Amino acid sequence: MRPRPAVLPALSALLAGLIAVPLTVPSAQADPAVTVTVNAQAGLETVDEAAIGVNHAIWDAQLGTDAVADLMKDAGVRAMRYPGGSYSDIYHWRDHTAPGGYVAPNTDFDHFMAGVRRAGAQAVVTANYGTGTPAEAAEWVRYANVEKGYGVKYWEIGNELYGNGHYGSGWEADDHPDKSPTGYATLVRDYALAMKAVDPTIKVGAVLTTPGEWPDGITASGDAGPWNQAVLSVAGPVVDFAILHWYPSGDTAAQVLTKTDRIADAVRLVREQSRRLAGKELGIAMTEINTSFGRNTQPGALFAADAYATLMANGVFTVDWWNVHNGIGRVSTVAGHTDYDDYGLLSSATCTPDGTTCQPALNTPFAPYHAISMVSRFARPGDQFVAASATDPLVRAHAARRADGGLAVMLVNQAPDAAKTVSLRYAGYVPAADAQVLTFANGDTGITDLPAPGLDTRSGDHGPTTSGNAVISGGETSVETMRTATNHTTSGPPSAATLPPYSITTLLLRPAGSTAGPAAPPRPAAGAVTDTTATLTWPAPPAGVKYEVHRHAGVGDEQWGETTGTSFTAANLTPGTRYTVNLVARDNAGRVSWSSPPLTFTTGTPATSTCAVTFRETTNWGSGYVADIEIANTGAETLDGWTLSYTWPTTWQQVSSGWNATWTQTGTEVRVSSTTRLTPGTTTTAGFVGAYQGPNVRPTTYRLNGTLCTTR
Repeated sequence: MRPRPAVLPALSALLAGLIAVPLTVPSAQADPAVTVTVNAQAGLETVDEAAIGVNHAIWDAQLGTDAVADLMKDAGVRAMRYPGGSYSDIYHWRDHTAPGGYVAPNTDFDHFMAGVRRAGAQAVVTANYGTGTPAEAAEWVRYANVEKGYGVKYWEIGNELYGNGHYGSGWEADDHPDKSPTGYATLVRDYALAMKAVDPTIKVGAVLTTPGEWPDGITASGDAGPWNQAVLSVAGPVVDFAILHWYPSGDTAAQVLTKTDRIADAVRLVREQSRRLAGKELGIAMTEINTSFGRNTQPGALFAADAYATLMANGVFTVDWWNVHNGIGRVSTVAGHTDYDDYGLLSSATCTPDGTTCQPALNTPFAPYHAISMVSRFARPGDQFVAASATDPLVRAHAARRADGGLAVMLVNQAPDAAKTVSLRYAGYVPAADAQVLTFANGDTGITDLPAPGLDTRSGDHGPTTSGNAVISGGETSVETMRTATNHTTSGPPSAATLPPYSITTLLLRPAGSTAGPAAPPRPAAGAVTDTTATLTWPAPPAGVKYEVHRHAGVGDEQWGETTGTSFTAANLTPGTRYTVNLVARDNAGRVSWSSPPLTFTTGTPATSTCAVTFRETTNWGSGYVADIEIANTGAETLDGWTLSYTWPTTWQQVSSGWNATWTQTGTEVRVSSTTRLTPGTTTTAGFVGAYQGPNVRPTTYRLNGTLCTTR
């Protein structure tokens, strides 16, 4: 919680068509064309019912009001978190008190649930760990789900408990004498068992540190390991999901907007940790997120749209913005508009202490509200994200396939002053010529909605739109023409789309023909993974259907093979490489299905080699660490001098200094060289200081004098 103002097969995927919808801005000079490619058969994760969420706080007098509930419904919000960040660890639900904090009138649990129900959402409830007990939490479950029948599914155990002072910084209430991660995890087991004894259907979450964010990776005095290691080892087997919070730092829009590149690695690391330490893959909930720049203006909106979509595509089942209301902070001008430094989605109608600047009327939506509304219309529950990319890093592309055969493409132009001309290409999908266009540009007070006949784009009742209707199917139509046109149809297939500066644009497409086909296959499983092979398995396909195995290759794919059986062994794989694959069903009539959910696995290194490498981290302070690399000569020949080489998996990792060898880094490539002899059966160790500014991902392969080593 942030403080309340007053913190090897042939390429098989061919481009199936080319369509673009013109959104030209007469006054803006567009950059050279950007190519956006969407592969509708390279499936990613499916949008959860609770995917788009927000936080409510009991100090907010507007919590649960009809006006706020209706605004949340209009934005497509499907999850609401309660009782509000760090207040969760001082809040006692039965008497609706928070000793040491302010509690606004009419913000009790029943008022909250009335707002949740009016909005058509579901609740995410944080039980009091800091000053509460397992019995108190279990009674809350009983009241909510047995006595009142609210059906609250998701329950968190505490909020940001790593901020209880154990690592030196303390903002979270925690009355327990043992404030270590092991102490938290041990009590989480008691909470989970007591709460599930009341309602076995609930899902319980435990607090984890977000990879790459303080205090991730730090081992405090007396602990056996960092926070996530202890929590997952002890509590992981009895909880259902991991709780992450993320407030990426940055002093400019450009610094913050690039941080979404770290999401995939952070989510993957949490999944790997849960499989290794808890013995199962936990769900992942991002129950607090916000930005550090332009919170109420267009940079905040661009961040929200890109972050929500990226997290959802990576399988995070709920993303909850902090906060609905928060209050005015340091006022500035960002992107030509007043930014109130307010963590809220809606105006609190507060003023600066000197009274010189006041926010707009109560509940006026800020720019991120409209971004979240755009995301809810782009990706609806049950839609499946598919691979999309742009050739310009300032254009973020996301795509989702719909059960009715439609395809939605959301494009975020992060360039503050330049329009972007975009050419859209589709693999595995042929769109009809007409499309519905949704836009939200810098300074807009709502989403411009240009629907096409027969194309349903709404995820529920989103309320009134800001423009008349138009059909966009071709020609050179400007934004001004679109906004004033009524039932206007352009002719011919369009060839380009121009994205306004600092804008979010969503295209809602329908297929040119029938999309009927067999049911999508289930997610495959990987077993017997070696350095060069992997066996994929799945349940038997229906009669008359075969499964094709496709590997993601950028936004294209490679077809590895096809079978009517229940397994496939991929060979000739590259050691130490991450692979993502889907299954696609094809029936006897040649019709194809949606792709399965993705499977990602990483090949190992050779079981035997003439060298072996062990990476050992000895200490970590949150943005850097000290590590040793042990190199063993497991061959029969003496090495008269040696060079070890490896590649960092990300661009934000580096070697700051090293010893016992000569260390150099060029780009992401690291070389460690020594003139010393390494005889058969002996080892040597070289150490270094490493730095990182995001998830700290270990290298997977090492080469000694060009030979691929066994990674231990």
